Amino acid sequence: MAPKGKKAEAGAEPKAEAPAPKSQPAAEAPPSEPKAAEAKPKAEKAPAKKEKAPKKKAAKEPGEEGEKKTKKKAKVAKSETYKLYIYKVLKQVHPDTGISSKAMSIMNSFINDIFEKVATEASKLSRYNKKPTVTSREIQTAVRLVLPGELAKHAVSEGTKAVTKFTSA
Repeated sequence: MAPKGKKAEAGAEPKAEAPAPKSQPAAEAPPSEPKAAEAKPKAEKAPAKKEKAPKKKAAKEPGEEGEKKTKKKAKVAKSETYKLYIYKVLKQVHPDTGISSKAMSIMNSFINDIFEKVATEASKLSRYNKKPTVTSREIQTAVRLVLPGELAKHAVSEGTKAVTKFTSA
């Protein structure tokens, strides 16, 4: 039992490293049969851990750096949402009204869905007309096709106003 403690201290960092040194002394001291008999089952497990231990060491060092890089990439590559814009419009329309996070998520999904439908329809229109570019005209027609009645009229009006403001600035 005392040798285990000493060996555990030598490789105290990860647990996988502690069994690796155990198999080495057992292999060095085969004359004592009782220890070898005890070490045989452990020795069978230890070589597997031995193989894993160097791989883990090699994998941990680049893995940790890779994980940090991945985490940094994840921080940089945040998914874009419309939550801020939804909130700003809500405050313009109803200044004293709030919105729950679940409702905000539903609104964000709704806007993403409408965006995808309009973009797909605009893309189809440009292909039908054999034009490589999706212009404001295709977007306007797609909005009229995707959105129903009065909503389409208001959307076209707001879109025209936005394009006019953009071109004049």
